[in-house]
Amino acid sequence: MRVLVTGVAGFIGFSLTQKLLARGDTVIGIDCVNDYYDVRLKEARLARLEELGGNRFTFLKVDFADMAAVTIALDGLEFERIVHLGAQAGVRYSIENPHAYVQANLVGHLNMLEVGRHRQVEHMVYASSSSVYGGNEKLPFSVDDRVDHPLSLYAATKKADELMSETYAHLYRLPLTGLRFFTVYGPWGRPDMMMWIFTRKILAGEPIPVFNHGDMYRDFTYIDDIIAGVMACLDNPPPDDGAPKAGGSLKPHRLYNIGNHRSEHLMKVVEILEAECGRKAQVELLPMQPGDVRQSFADIDAIANDLGYQPTTSIDVGVPNFVAWYKQYHGL
Repeated sequence: MRVLVTGVAGFIGFSLTQKLLARGDTVIGIDCVNDYYDVRLKEARLARLEELGGNRFTFLKVDFADMAAVTIALDGLEFERIVHLGAQAGVRYSIENPHAYVQANLVGHLNMLEVGRHRQVEHMVYASSSSVYGGNEKLPFSVDDRVDHPLSLYAATKKADELMSETYAHLYRLPLTGLRFFTVYGPWGRPDMMMWIFTRKILAGEPIPVFNHGDMYRDFTYIDDIIAGVMACLDNPPPDDGAPKAGGSLKPHRLYNIGNHRSEHLMKVVEILEAECGRKAQVELLPMQPGDVRQSFADIDAIANDLGYQPTTSIDVGVPNFVAWYKQYHGL
């Protein structure tokens, strides 16, 4: 299979591409390699992909929010399916820099829908987010829940991506699957995420910021489980049969939660990090941040029933794996 992957230098895009290349697929990877976080980490990921893929991996340094540049870059290249993972990530950064989200997450998503439409691809899988559930109090979060009250601009852009995708599935019968990811972590993760920040600060003897005074719960999902779900979706396009799909569409468009189906107390994760780092954390208890939610919890019945998805990695295994990788990566 020939697959176009956006955000290929990012955490999930890199991890997915490793698996695609390992099973023999050919990957065209797009990424603008911006400096939202340390570019050296992104470059290290790309170097691994080039080593693993050889001539089956093509990297294009291009901004998918620039349609003219994308069209030129893809000219003459063939692919059957798209996994659109590239986005401006981060809930809190969306409060500081809203325009970056409109460009990357709205314009960029529309551009990839247009690429999929004009290339008549067999399937496009795209990244949504658990943040679309906003302040929903019904737990666990189901793809059948209303998601009309986002708490951040990031969440609003992801909900808008789902709506645009529904339109393209209706107008052009483009098969689409949107994935609402829940707190992804693991080796090669993002430096702006809690797991990395807490590990770095604990090892350095610095205080860790714990919001809502520690009363926080997250559905932590290990990267290998995330990738297993993405690949199952990629290999199974939604049929255009008029039957209701996960998320309620009658078009060839499905929505799935990809989570661990366990809502873990934040302080339990801190305890595991302390054990793996070999030192106690200095905890700085802080109020809730704007745009944040107290709890996330994924109902994964839809993807489990349709595709047999079953996460297997608990935080007791995944968190030590991340800390071991972190120490190795930094030579500690």
